[in-house]
Amino acid sequence: MDVKQISTELFENHLNFSNYIAGLSVDEYEFSYQEKWNAGQHLDHIIKSVAVLTKAFAMPRFILKSKFGIANRPSRSPEALINKYLDKLKTAKPTPTRFQPGIIAFVKKEKAIKKLHTKVDKLCKRAIKYAESDLDLYILPHPLLGKLTLRELLYFTSYHVKHHDELIKNSLKNK
Repeated sequence: MDVKQISTELFENHLNFSNYIAGLSVDEYEFSYQEKWNAGQHLDHIIKSVAVLTKAFAMPRFILKSKFGIANRPSRSPEALINKYLDKLKTAKPTPTRFQPGIIAFVKKEKAIKKLHTKVDKLCKRAIKYAESDLDLYILPHPLLGKLTLRELLYFTSYHVKHHDELIKNSLKNK
């Protein structure tokens, strides 16, 4: 997939997620099954995750290279990356503190959704400015998956929001 296709998919997946969140009632939004995250906490986690990547895509490439290095292997396919992620989740430690969600009150839901849209839009615009070869060259650390190329991080971010969307839907089935 080229960067325009990835960005389109990433944008659409986040839009689907936020539209689903926007349609939840206060009871659905605040519902937590077996002390798992509620929809607002999932929303906050996704905002934090996208914000970090958006910031990284704004960094000059020479800083990315000097701080994190460059890839020593080709980028994985989206399917291979997702399989690795799902496998790692089976034995994962708790979410790192910087990505732990806070509580977003129901009355602040729309403001948080707008914030997510802004972050995703910025990320997509910044990603499109990268050459295809650069997406496979530069790497960043992922707390669960280790070093990933920028392309892999875009694949991951596109999948990550779908994963959390499904977690919310599955939780609400138990309501």
